[in-house]
Amino acid sequence: MIATETLSRWQSALPFWVSFLLIPLIWFTAIAGGWWVLLVPLSTWWVFAVLDRLTGLEIRNADPDTQDPILRWYVLLTKVWVPVQFLTLYGLIWYATHADQLSTLAKIGLFFGMGVISGTVGINYSHELMHQKGRFERWLGDILLAMVLYSHFRSEHLLVHHRFVGTPRDPVTARYNEGFHRFYPRVLKQCLVSAFKAERDKLARKDRAWTDPANPFWRYWALQGTMLGLASLIGGWSGLALFLIQAGTAIWQLELVNYVEHYGLTRKHLGDGKYEHVQPRHSWNASQKASNWLLINLQRHSDHHYKPNRRFPLLQHHPDDTAPQLPYGYPVMTVAAMIPPLWRRVMNPRVRAWRRQHYPEVKDWVPYNRSQNPLPRA
Repeated sequence: MIATETLSRWQSALPFWVSFLLIPLIWFTAIAGGWWVLLVPLSTWWVFAVLDRLTGLEIRNADPDTQDPILRWYVLLTKVWVPVQFLTLYGLIWYATHADQLSTLAKIGLFFGMGVISGTVGINYSHELMHQKGRFERWLGDILLAMVLYSHFRSEHLLVHHRFVGTPRDPVTARYNEGFHRFYPRVLKQCLVSAFKAERDKLARKDRAWTDPANPFWRYWALQGTMLGLASLIGGWSGLALFLIQAGTAIWQLELVNYVEHYGLTRKHLGDGKYEHVQPRHSWNASQKASNWLLINLQRHSDHHYKPNRRFPLLQHHPDDTAPQLPYGYPVMTVAAMIPPLWRRVMNPRVRAWRRQHYPEVKDWVPYNRSQNPLPRA
């Protein structure tokens, strides 16, 4: 009986392990070289878009009170990924800087593909890990973020985004009509600044300076420095350059997803710098099976904001009358986000319909622009 139950739980978790197929795939492309290096981005964007079409939607919900021992195969997934990504990244740096058959262009393409993996999978898994209570899992999340030089994402996400989502104080809530190419440089600067200020203010409330050893930015900088030093040690200047290509691609992938998740959705301003509580209607969702396997249910984003510590297999589907739904999964929508006219054509009518449905009393949405709307109270 116990063996049968274990097998059943493993089988239910198995689809979410699909991300591990990307590891032998990227090693194949490294060895094959040439145009084969494009296989990884093509698989994460286009293959999963096709799989979404074939597998359909998943609207069933697991019991949200399921305990961790029953979820061990799901929990193990995110933990095991950390050493796998570490060994893959630095193994590829060694291989690429010693392989004669790889042209410079092929090496760039290879590490663009590695960045797609560390951004689509690695940062997403770090997001799952940073939300857990255990120190070990949070440390694993920090290691993944250090591999893409985006460690401050943890502070910004936990202390800023979840508190101020849908308000002008949240940098990563994309404004209505704000194209991704304007959004991206804005958030790169504002997220770093807001993350540092959030940690500085947190220490100030305890009468400590930002230089206090308790500031996690010291840990962030140490981990990132270690990752950079290791890339240089293994591959010299070329290894460092390839590492930076990977990190830049991963950050771009993350912010593409951030752009999609809350585009144009704003919490109602109640006056005096106060906003309504976060509701399921303040996040875009997608129920496509295959992309949710790859992204460990990240597309059930409304429930994540409702219960941030809830593990990914327990995130709940919300019907479209309470939470807005995207027409396609993230693989398709992030590609659309790179083409602002297409994005506006697809999404702006949906944002306007969302406003009419949930806020028919709001006639003037201009004050919800960042430049004019009062900041929420800290």
